[in-house]
Amino acid sequence: MSYRIRLTLLLFLFISYIPAYHQADAASALNEPKLFKKLDQLSSEQVIIVTADTQRSITGRLYVYEKQESGWKRQLGPIPVVLGNKGLGKTKEGDGKTPLGTYTLGTAFGSSNQAPTGLKTDYRTAGADDYWIDTPGSPDYNSWVAYEGNPKERWSSFERLNNPLYQYAMVINYNMNPVVSGKGSAIFMHIWRASNKPTEGCIAMSQDNLLRVMKMIDPDLNPKIRIGVGSQIY
Repeated sequence: MSYRIRLTLLLFLFISYIPAYHQADAASALNEPKLFKKLDQLSSEQVIIVTADTQRSITGRLYVYEKQESGWKRQLGPIPVVLGNKGLGKTKEGDGKTPLGTYTLGTAFGSSNQAPTGLKTDYRTAGADDYWIDTPGSPDYNSWVAYEGNPKERWSSFERLNNPLYQYAMVINYNMNPVVSGKGSAIFMHIWRASNKPTEGCIAMSQDNLLRVMKMIDPDLNPKIRIGVGSQIY
């Protein structure tokens, strides 16, 4: 094959590749000027954005934005996350959906006895007697309870917080103030099982990415998380 033919073939392959690359990039891109107008309404200087393509999506993308003197700047992302096994739009306990909307963040926690180095938020160790209660009608619903007895005798449904997926995790304050019985509980950011295995309604990611996100969260910036589908994120 002559040099000219080889060069022409290489140019053809390169040109053919460009549109596919840009299409993939555009699919995951945010309209940041439009997004920043929304972020200005959230009374926060640090916002985690989680977005998915459709309400039935079980995967999505996460970004971290921080407001600086010159305006909003992306600090992290996009990073891949998995969502509820029934998509997004939680309305009730056990529906397998990740909630939509904007929420404050609760405590960082984990089954690890030591907080991650560089963490700015409070950290609570989850031991063998620590549970998150998801029994509708219980006065403990959607709260962390330490209990040394048999949890099955006290609640019909609960999460054991001493869990490998919660080696590191952070509470998302969904259905917290006030707590509405049966609206949904135990919504966290935590470690995923795998990149193709959804959650029961939480937002999960690789341990490395989770730690990156957790270490960036600064309580002094009134951090929030906003979860949306497509253009609804704006």
